[in-house]
Amino acid sequence: MSENVKVDARGLSCPQPVLETKRAIERAQGGELTVLVDTATSRENVKRFAEHAGWQVETASVEDYYEVRLKK
Repeated sequence: MSENVKVDARGLSCPQPVLETKRAIERAQGGELTVLVDTATSRENVKRFAEHAGWQVETASVEDYYEVRLKK
């Protein structure tokens, strides 16, 4: 899959951002995903989950939220 899928999990409390990421990963099965979250805790939880699932992860702070970029 070459498209970049975007998951907007801002405003969701844990574990919802991780569950939304899990669904997107299952659909994508590779490629690139960008997950938007608005807390450092959600950023770390999504990062840890994605790395455990075998994805490369980069995070960036953007204005008042975080981008978690996943690649496989």
